Amino acid sequence: MTTNAFPARSPADKVGGLVYFGRMLDKIRAHDRGELPADWVPNLGKGFDGRCVRFLGLAYGDVKARVLEQDGTDEQILQWAFERGRKPNDEEIEIWNDFMRKCGWNDEVTPTLARRKRESGLESRNDIQTMFEYIDVDEGR
Repeated sequence: MTTNAFPARSPADKVGGLVYFGRMLDKIRAHDRGELPADWVPNLGKGFDGRCVRFLGLAYGDVKARVLEQDGTDEQILQWAFERGRKPNDEEIEIWNDFMRKCGWNDEVTPTLARRKRESGLESRNDIQTMFEYIDVDEGR
């Protein structure tokens, strides 16, 4: 289990109505400060990060450069993302949020969730049915 001091917020926290976006920014900043666990570094820009940038019509490298070179608030970076990539409408955001919150629940991510729970000694936790739930428990939330 990861410590409570993990340098990223819950994936369920929203920025501008979007889940996960803020967590991705936190991970970029934590990596830049040398605070991201080493085993997380190879997956930066992949997995949920990759889904997020593709949803916004961006490349991960561009988001990373924007965060590190200009910084700004999460809301400013999201506004930049909407201008640089695409701005989803309210229904698309609702679909994104619901999709992301349910990843791991009876879908292609389920085997990964089962493996991660097993590796963390959480396989008996039937209340953990999604990756967001797993992440929050694993990181002490």
